[in-house]
Amino acid sequence: MSQASITSAVGRAAAVHRSRVRERWQAARRRLGEIVVQLAEEPEIKTASWHLPASRRSPAVARRLTRLSLERWDMGGLSDTAELLVSELATNAVCHTRGPVRLTLTAQENLLRCEVEDTGHLLPQPGEADDFDESGRGLRILDLMACCWGATHTPAGKVMWFELSGDGDGDRAA
Repeated sequence: MSQASITSAVGRAAAVHRSRVRERWQAARRRLGEIVVQLAEEPEIKTASWHLPASRRSPAVARRLTRLSLERWDMGGLSDTAELLVSELATNAVCHTRGPVRLTLTAQENLLRCEVEDTGHLLPQPGEADDFDESGRGLRILDLMACCWGATHTPAGKVMWFELSGDGDGDRAA
């Protein structure tokens, strides 16, 4: 068998293998419902990040993922507040943008940082909600309950973030 024949056979085998791996990966992504989980834990920093589809179900999924992560990290005391604020940001991302949403949680010592990234380029502005309005209160709730919060432009859109302190004095830092 010539060198060219061997090279050609190896190339065909590699192409078949790549095709099979690609098909398996795509099938696995479909089974996961487009939720991709990345976990990276370092001794003092814990991080979890998920891509969520642009779906009305994503805020509920974001709440559940937040609660499970905080329980695993022994930060369950922050769960109620973190879930509420993550839900506000994820709901805004799904309602006001068209692309996927990325939720990232990072914990270090007693501090939790939550980020919701979306494809929208407009930074949020506080609204004036009337008593009977169904929306327009999210940033006020965020301001009342988080230690700090903000928004940053990214190449693909923006990231809304907030931090909570688990220092025993409530969720809000002194």
